[in-house]
Amino acid sequence: MYYERIIDQYLREWASRSTHKPVLLRGARQVGKSTAVIHLGEQFKYFVEINLEKQPEYKTLFQSNLDVKRIVPQMAAMCGTPIIPGETLLFIDEIQECQEAIMALRFFKEDMPDMHVVAAGSLLEFVLDDIPTFGVGRIHSMYMYPMTFDEFLLACNERLLLEARNNASPASPLPTPLHEKLTTLLRTFMLVGGMPESVAKWVETHDFLQCQEVQDDIITGYEADFPKYKKKVDPQLLRMTMRSAAQQATKKFMYSQVPGNYRTAEVKKALDLLIKANIIIPVTHTKSNGLPLGDGRDDNIRKMLVLDTGLMLRLLNMSMGNITEMTTHILTATATDLVNKGPMAEMMAGLELIHYHTPNLQYELFYWNRQARNATAEVDYILPQDTYILPFEVKAGVQGGMKSLWDFMRERKLSQAIRCSLENFGQFDYTDDKADSSVRHVSIFPLYAINSLITNH
Repeated sequence: MYYERIIDQYLREWASRSTHKPVLLRGARQVGKSTAVIHLGEQFKYFVEINLEKQPEYKTLFQSNLDVKRIVPQMAAMCGTPIIPGETLLFIDEIQECQEAIMALRFFKEDMPDMHVVAAGSLLEFVLDDIPTFGVGRIHSMYMYPMTFDEFLLACNERLLLEARNNASPASPLPTPLHEKLTTLLRTFMLVGGMPESVAKWVETHDFLQCQEVQDDIITGYEADFPKYKKKVDPQLLRMTMRSAAQQATKKFMYSQVPGNYRTAEVKKALDLLIKANIIIPVTHTKSNGLPLGDGRDDNIRKMLVLDTGLMLRLLNMSMGNITEMTTHILTATATDLVNKGPMAEMMAGLELIHYHTPNLQYELFYWNRQARNATAEVDYILPQDTYILPFEVKAGVQGGMKSLWDFMRERKLSQAIRCSLENFGQFDYTDDKADSSVRHVSIFPLYAINSLITNH
């Protein structure tokens, strides 16, 4: 059974154009790239899927030259299916196995602009680094991630609940029963995660242990790829760095905490490779003096997120031992404890912020951190909003418990902020007596409504 994905609408829109660049679908393994393209293929008269890992004989088509007008008819002859512009979707999967195939993509735009071509692969960033001319302006990249909470709700047949949530806002909260139901489903999603195979297993069985087996298999698959990353990086170091990133999630990443007595430069290289593989997602410190946020970035001060909450829990189980107490906490803790204690809520908020933005760009996450003696302060995420910046705090505390946020808003002379928690939708004004009685307006968005936040802002 196919579960709806946000990227479907973007792929359909691309397919409807009269002329189009070939699409390169990028993302970590097992996030659903191939399945989404196969689903798109259902709207075409013909669908041709070439997997360069399973069918290496197709690589020879690209080796003599990159003339796509020669390659396409030969490919059609080999697979026995017509490849006709406007009628066929040509899908080249695991394209990272053949650099020449990646280089040939640019010529579809120039020589066969009516042809619908989608390519996908894993570890693409490593291969692209080694290609002198990637075809900038002739190839369109789309980025794909694990399933969002909204996609999880659709998979669980909760469309009406999703529609009710979409109609709520800080000025119009949800009825308490609906808020509580969404909160319960969100707790489940934290454990199941958004890897499509795990979600499918949950829909089929409602068994967390079977979902964990799927997640363990995915992590094993990631680790099986480690020797492919770069021959100079120790696969064991990559494993240790991945586990350490899970343990340090939402904290400033400390290279010295990676076990094994590795040098900082070695750990940094391993971490950069995991980021390129889209397994680890950085949140970078920015001075937050204005837009663009990247102008004030400091790549030496970063927090790390694991691409999926379910996978992070399995990584913690592998590195820390039994985490039954943590999973029980996720399912039963009060809203305040779940949000304020541990990294899960903050990490989930960050992942959701990325996943709901357009797949046509790779969205970056930023945060603000001040490390001064006796004056530590941090705002979880800093978002660009029109012509100003918007501080975003993941917190279930009361107004007086957000000192870092008030300090930040006071210093930057900001009047708007977001609090994300397991509270219902809401809003309040805070009179800042330390800044000429300035009024700070805070909108409260539940953790299950990050998409509503992005849509409304």
